[in-house]
Amino acid sequence: MLEKKIHTQLSELLTEKDYRSVKTLLTACTPQDIALLLDDVAADDVLLLFRLLPKELAAETFVEMDSDLQERLLQNFTDTELRGVIAELFVDDMVNIIEEMPANVVKRILASADAETRAAVNEILHYPPDSAGSIMTTEYVRLSEEMTVEDAFARIRREGVDKETIYTCYVTAADRRLIGLVTVKTLLLSDKATTVGEIMERNVISVRTDTDRELVAQELSKYDFLAMPVTDGENRLVGIVTFDDAIDVMQEEATEDIEKMAAITPTDKPYLKTGVVESFIKRIPWLCLLMISATFTGAIITYFEDALAKAVILTAFIPMLMDTGGNAGSQSSVTIIRGLSLGEISMRDILRILWKEMRVALLCGVALGIVGFGKLMLLDQVGLRVALVVCFTLVVTVLTANLVGATLPMLAKRLGFDPAVMASPFITTIVDALSLLFFFNIASMLIPELRM
Repeated sequence: MLEKKIHTQLSELLTEKDYRSVKTLLTACTPQDIALLLDDVAADDVLLLFRLLPKELAAETFVEMDSDLQERLLQNFTDTELRGVIAELFVDDMVNIIEEMPANVVKRILASADAETRAAVNEILHYPPDSAGSIMTTEYVRLSEEMTVEDAFARIRREGVDKETIYTCYVTAADRRLIGLVTVKTLLLSDKATTVGEIMERNVISVRTDTDRELVAQELSKYDFLAMPVTDGENRLVGIVTFDDAIDVMQEEATEDIEKMAAITPTDKPYLKTGVVESFIKRIPWLCLLMISATFTGAIITYFEDALAKAVILTAFIPMLMDTGGNAGSQSSVTIIRGLSLGEISMRDILRILWKEMRVALLCGVALGIVGFGKLMLLDQVGLRVALVVCFTLVVTVLTANLVGATLPMLAKRLGFDPAVMASPFITTIVDALSLLFFFNIASMLIPELRM
């Protein structure tokens, strides 16, 4: 509601050409809110509004914009404006922007940066896209253990203005090997003559440059760190991953998993920024695959066509059995996939997982069978044998669905695939076919005239 009110005020001030009031209004907003406002205003006004922002606020706002708006501004910046924005950006933010831009814009950005920044950017771009190295920043405060607290504060004041975080400072040897860390809180509470080596923490948790970025985000969450040090193969400190970058990674990974679980090829674009044709291309291969695989259920029904002709009433319960099995399998698979992504379970836990899912499935299946039996006998008024067939099938189907839903993601993980691929669509297709086989075979056992 507040955002809509500000947008209305901004539109009125632009109409009146009251740019002084526009600047006052914008500078009272956060960079995130300004980025949203600029995304909604007319294209001709974006550059004008951006130029009204103070230099530091303009850079922070630029980082929060979507890539299309960033590219539009970059194309219209003068060389002086571009250098001013680039000078205020942190290296990791600059890398993120470069990765989204076309080659001609990237060339212009790098030409506007100083040699030190270009070297840092090229170093980060060298790492694999899903690694810790690709999301780290090289802007951190580095101390030596021989420094006194007074010396440490002098360095923080001298260098901290250009660093992404100064709360946690890292202690390195002369060859940049990571040997400890110290927080500003610890420094503040220590005597100024105390050396850093006396008060630093020596048991430092760090990650390697080639560590998967999702694992880095999990480690930051696990230990409640504000930043995670990143080292090379010789334990030399090369950068840090800050918590805000970790949150972005977790959001991207969660979005990717959700899309895979819905049988959609992942995309890094927002929904409204993804074109119709692109959305079609992302969805249609999986839909075709699932459609073809679903023909197995049709083949099973065709095979038991003669049995169905003798007891047509059974066909009324096929959708219920298939849906229930699919739902049970989805519940199990989603739980396992989430546990795998959070590192709560691993392949060595598979026997415990299957034992647990078997017991849960039996409880759910029996409960569903009892409820279903009451409904079939009281409301549907089917015969006893039909009711027993449906209820026994429910129990067996739920048991099988839970075991399939728990096993497939684990196997996918073991084989090196993303477990999210083995989610609802695939499991539902498999369980649908199995539930039909169970249904017709149980019916043949309990209703003799259906035997082929």
